[in-house]
Amino acid sequence: MTSHPLPTRTLGRTGITVPALGVGCWAIGGPDHNLGMPMGWATGADQAAAIAGLETAWELGARLFDTADVYGHGLSERRLGQLIAQVPREQIVVSSKVGYFAGTAAHGFDPAHMRRQLGQSLDNLGTDHLDIYGLHHHDFGEDDRWLQPAIEAMHAFKAEGLIHAISLRGPHRFAPDRLSTPPALRGDKIARFRALFDQVQPDVLATRDNLLTPEASSAGVFAFADQHGCGVLINKPLGQGLLTRSHRPEQPPRFADGDHRARKRWFTAPALAVLDEALAEIQSTIAPEQHDLLALALWSCLNRTRNAVVLTGFTNPTQIHANITAINRVPSLADLTHARTVISAAQQRLDTDGHVFLDE
Repeated sequence: MTSHPLPTRTLGRTGITVPALGVGCWAIGGPDHNLGMPMGWATGADQAAAIAGLETAWELGARLFDTADVYGHGLSERRLGQLIAQVPREQIVVSSKVGYFAGTAAHGFDPAHMRRQLGQSLDNLGTDHLDIYGLHHHDFGEDDRWLQPAIEAMHAFKAEGLIHAISLRGPHRFAPDRLSTPPALRGDKIARFRALFDQVQPDVLATRDNLLTPEASSAGVFAFADQHGCGVLINKPLGQGLLTRSHRPEQPPRFADGDHRARKRWFTAPALAVLDEALAEIQSTIAPEQHDLLALALWSCLNRTRNAVVLTGFTNPTQIHANITAINRVPSLADLTHARTVISAAQQRLDTDGHVFLDE
């Protein structure tokens, strides 16, 4: 691998140009519950580590920071707001999302609730506008009752200058549906996404992608984004730590209350054993060091399209430093292909055994 300057990307027709690695701020919201489910990070950063991590990211060149109203129910936004207060506003790109937290409203996409949430997000972040504002999921109530009102609200926010670009999740399943609806009854999430895209007309797509994502799940999304001039925010590029060998099968993690990862089968000992074997093979052949693994994971996503930025989360400044410095190491296409082949074989083994990663 060779070292290169921090690359930049332009998010499609938005014209927003930023370094190719952005910072995801979910984990710094800490442990949390929403919709009767654990939805946070019990091992999230404390106040000092969160602020230090954000400041380190800025110092190392990161300029795009992504959060949501539901991350710690405002805590993530307030922590990010402390960084925004220290830097030139025109130099930082701020993204947030709405919809997963309904509060006392009839629905998370009730337009009056959305306006209140946007106002609260702006207050939390200490800014008068968001560069990107997203519809956080695809559930718009029975018979899509709240879909058109939500679309009208988002475009009104844009017309008023409160937001500059609208984002939409790529193919995605509403979190409660992944637990309560049998797979055979869930419907075609790709067809659902395309139908929503035609109505919402977003500027940016937000989608999960990493080496663990089955190719069939992500195929077409990036070409679709390019075709429509959309930027792409790629989340979970490191598989929430799974692709860094941070979790060992002989000592699988035990997540405390309020941590969404407790629901994920990838973090169980049998799944970790399969993954660890695959990662060990990669390390023995093409990626001997930790930063090599990180580079493979990040560039496997960045090579999808020139209009994409990867979002990496963190709980301490050390992780920020490792991620940003790793992205300067560009793997060869041969190494990326090899890594995909090895991880794909592990994915197929887990599918055969009934394990499923993050069904978005």
